[in-house]
Amino acid sequence: MTQNFANAGVFLIQTFVGIYFIVVLLRFLMQVSRVDYYNPICQAIVKVTDPPVKPLKKLIPTVRGIDFATLIVALIVQLAAIMLVMLLKGGLIFHPAYIAWALVGMVSTIFDIYFFALLVMVIASWIAPYSNHPVMTLVHQLTEPICTPARKLLPPMGGLDFSIILVFVAITLIDTFLIVRPLAISLGIPPGLVLGLY
Repeated sequence: MTQNFANAGVFLIQTFVGIYFIVVLLRFLMQVSRVDYYNPICQAIVKVTDPPVKPLKKLIPTVRGIDFATLIVALIVQLAAIMLVMLLKGGLIFHPAYIAWALVGMVSTIFDIYFFALLVMVIASWIAPYSNHPVMTLVHQLTEPICTPARKLLPPMGGLDFSIILVFVAITLIDTFLIVRPLAISLGIPPGLVLGLY
């Protein structure tokens, strides 16, 4: 019975903290991509993430478009989730390795955000190619910086943009085969523990 409560606690932590973690990372990626902040979705993301980010921004400035304050908040959120889950599972509440685990999970989640944003863009191009919905505007603006270099390598042919396939392949190679997952295995991250890693 106790184990069931612990598992329920882990599920709740990973669900709710995971959602907030993704929203914080979206704020970071929005700034890197220089999206339109008048978009109502962007305004909602900024409003939800302002309480922890705004005070930290006074101490840690943005450097060359990289919002380090938001990145640190994301790292703290990820680290807090790991510590709570480990506590519920009967492990140490803190270990220096957790910081490395949180960093790897953060990188993996960024790749996941881009992967699913590209997937949404591809599906929308079939069913609503001329949609100007705020979500589609945000998705397009988020993915444009990573799609532009791919378009230079593989320009549109016959009205079809195959460059997105290159980006999908690059994300999958880096995330699954070359860097992120191998690093997670070498660091001994337990499966299902860190948000962004499966």
